[in-house]
Amino acid sequence: MNLTYHKELDGVRAIAVFMVIYFHFFYDLNLPPLVTRFANFGRTGVTLFFVLSGFLITRILIATKESPNYFSSFYVRRSLRIFPLYYFFLALIFIILPLISGKPFAPFNLQVYCWTYVQNFALAFRWDQVGPRHLWSLSVEEHFYLFWPLLIYLLSIRRIVGAIVLIIVMAFVIKYIMIEHDYAAYYFTFARIDELAIGALLAVLELKNKLTDKNANIYLLLSVVFAIPTIALLTIFTDINNSIIQIIKYNLLAFTFWSIVGYVISSRETTLVKRFLRSQPMVFAGKISYGLYIYHPLCIATIWSFSPKMNLALLFVFAVGFTFLAASASYYLLELNFLKLKRYFEYKKEKAVKPETSVILKKSI
Repeated sequence: MNLTYHKELDGVRAIAVFMVIYFHFFYDLNLPPLVTRFANFGRTGVTLFFVLSGFLITRILIATKESPNYFSSFYVRRSLRIFPLYYFFLALIFIILPLISGKPFAPFNLQVYCWTYVQNFALAFRWDQVGPRHLWSLSVEEHFYLFWPLLIYLLSIRRIVGAIVLIIVMAFVIKYIMIEHDYAAYYFTFARIDELAIGALLAVLELKNKLTDKNANIYLLLSVVFAIPTIALLTIFTDINNSIIQIIKYNLLAFTFWSIVGYVISSRETTLVKRFLRSQPMVFAGKISYGLYIYHPLCIATIWSFSPKMNLALLFVFAVGFTFLAASASYYLLELNFLKLKRYFEYKKEKAVKPETSVILKKSI
């Protein structure tokens, strides 16, 4: 498996998680409308995560689909990356912190949705549930991992593109139906999975050698073309009571990020954007971005509880700093121990046919 390591995407991942942290810190404050709308834009960092994940996972799957241990290696390696931190955090929230604080434990029938990765279903259909709400996006990604490896394994590249188009159309229809029936389509797997599929399209383009510096300006132009109506819909028409507009703005947003990621990958090594995204602080933030995403609401709440009257900007700095500290400790003390185990589950190369076997086969024919 020879995959180019796009170091700059660690920087993109860092930007995505910072957007989400910014949103969760400022969105519920009594701020001027313009500031609030800018803060609300931070929640779109989740869409950037989805597009990025769709690309990164699909390129791995395409590159390893001939491996004899294709499925087992993929699922074990994903489990080692995702489950240890996820379930440690749930244990922290539902067991350890209540024990320390003396507060009552949440009923298991209400927290079970988090433990089984269906919290986003509970949020979408407004079932009674408890738990950290931001984990819903991880449920969407987990559901994507359940069926996407099989499709990649079974389909040709041409048919993969057809599957991506079908997923985009399906998600559009599901969003419309859910919004019309007053369900929270924003959280539902099959209403958001198109963003991961759009990211997967980048992996197909990479395979066809379309993510090269000669195409960088095309992606830059596309990002502007998509960004202009996207920003208008997210800022001017954000509260309009129109189902189609509410759906289109998320599709446009996904394609905007798709174009930006395409530009970042295909741009020359010497560009300022690429050098910034490949800088050591950005790469490090990208490396611990999973922990940053998991811990940030708890860290923000902790800082608010200890210093509620502090200057808002200073509070934000402390919240970000505390989140980085927690995520760094988690990465080196917890996650890295499991990540090291991935070396035992490398993708095996396709078995070569021995010359004598080849001769026998020809004679038999």
